[in-house]
Amino acid sequence: MILMALDHTRDFFGIPGQNPTNLATASAALFLTRWVTHFCAPVFFFLMGTGAFLAGQRRSRTALSRFLLTRGAWLIVLELVVLRCFAYQFNFDYRVTMLLVLWALGWALIFLAALVWLPVPAIAVIGGVMVVTHNLLDALRFTNPVWLVLHGPGVVLNQSGHVVFAAYPLVPWIGVTALGYALGAAYTWTPERRRRLLLGAGAALIIAFFVIRGLNVYGDPSPWKSQPTALFTALSFLNTTKYPPSLAFLLMTLGPALLALAWAERSAHTWHRPLLVFGRVPLFYFVWHFVLLHAAAVVICVVKYGTAHWMFESPDLGNYPFTPPPGWGFTLPVVYLAWVTVVLAVYPLCRWFAALKARRRNAWLSYL
Repeated sequence: MILMALDHTRDFFGIPGQNPTNLATASAALFLTRWVTHFCAPVFFFLMGTGAFLAGQRRSRTALSRFLLTRGAWLIVLELVVLRCFAYQFNFDYRVTMLLVLWALGWALIFLAALVWLPVPAIAVIGGVMVVTHNLLDALRFTNPVWLVLHGPGVVLNQSGHVVFAAYPLVPWIGVTALGYALGAAYTWTPERRRRLLLGAGAALIIAFFVIRGLNVYGDPSPWKSQPTALFTALSFLNTTKYPPSLAFLLMTLGPALLALAWAERSAHTWHRPLLVFGRVPLFYFVWHFVLLHAAAVVICVVKYGTAHWMFESPDLGNYPFTPPPGWGFTLPVVYLAWVTVVLAVYPLCRWFAALKARRRNAWLSYL
């Protein structure tokens, strides 16, 4: 959750037009600032599936399916109405609408609501097939909105001055969620047995990443290439495709994530306990960190320019989530400072809400 905020801080405070994954123009520091946040989305989808399995231990299958269906629908509404208007863009004109991570998480839950009626091994197979084989479709190019939603990304609507862009194609993300659900069964095992699985599976995924990426034949639509320096050749190797997440991208991110889960179970440290506050209220944190980032950008814009109308204008895809004022943007050290400041600022809010959830058992709190 904290790493995710770094990428969003760069969106609001970084230099406009910089492409962190274009190795012809990006610095190594900029690339790695983006690359480290690649771990966020796959872990969100994967552990959301695991959390759904654990939630099912306290519910009947009918109740679990209903809960996943309603929670998924809520995430879609939250993305398209609340966050789009009050956090991302600070406007209500709907000239540009991006279908982003909460939208995809919502649909993944809705599909999972149907999958939970199957045996766990069958869910694992379905998820694995979706993740491993979806790159076979990369050569196909269609403009049909349904295709773009499933295996885009792309513009699904562009008329009357309104654009809808699907940034998170659903097929691979649904597969990741299904695999996470299957992993949930391991959390009914003994800790040592589970840890052996996490270590073995994590190591296997990392090895598979190096093999598949090294062969440069399948697993990512953008092959790696030799660069002028060894460092940038290594960055090219790591420069896998996120939209939609390629097989190589998912191996690269989920392998280390499984190792991190195994380590976390054995960790006797207490330094990470404050971080658990964010983990207990992830959706609440997600909403408020965006609100604070955009509000901070408005304040800085007023101080710098005397007005902030640009921060409320997103007329096209090139000016999303706001229109950068002339000369807008800050260097990476300033971006990192803004990132730390926003995370620290949202911490008291998250701590308060986590305490509220611990004290009260209202059903509506499970949707926040």
